[in-house]
Amino acid sequence: MALSSTPAVFLDKDGTLVHDVPYNVDPKLVRLTPFALEGLRLLQAHGYRLVMVSNQPGLARGLFDRHALSRLLSHLCALLQAHGVRLDSVHVCPHSPQLTPGCGCRKPAPGLLRQAADLHGIDMERSWMVGDILDDVEAGHRAGCRSVLLDVGNETLWDLSQGRVPDVRAAHLLEAALAITSTSQRITS
Repeated sequence: MALSSTPAVFLDKDGTLVHDVPYNVDPKLVRLTPFALEGLRLLQAHGYRLVMVSNQPGLARGLFDRHALSRLLSHLCALLQAHGVRLDSVHVCPHSPQLTPGCGCRKPAPGLLRQAADLHGIDMERSWMVGDILDDVEAGHRAGCRSVLLDVGNETLWDLSQGRVPDVRAAHLLEAALAITSTSQRITS
């Protein structure tokens, strides 16, 4: 495999990019989180690939089907694109922890991040995972990234065991982007 050189910011969906509406597949209910666009634009301007990684156990539980999820994700990508933000790819784990224990792609496992890294030639050591719960932080660390916890009240367990301590805590995506971009120089493609 060729040496990878492109860094990325992996982004959780619910609670990070959009307000968390449990098991939502209705595009009309999609609302971006505060300062999401500004943060994403800053990361993009600094040369980071933007990759969304999301656990979607509602698929396995039969709460919605792939078509409904695809329609929602297309809407979200189009919404971001209309504001000048392009996601390089979207990776979804369709498994439920109760129905598929030990799944390798469900965060906190690093499978979705590694899948994207292989697809895009991402340099994991220069990359970041941003999410609103410690499973996101752990997934990033297990994949070889640094991690940002959006401390927005969605984490309820606070198990700060090894691998679950965020490198940065931020109130929103713009604050996360400022922290990320301050740690590295502008990336040239």
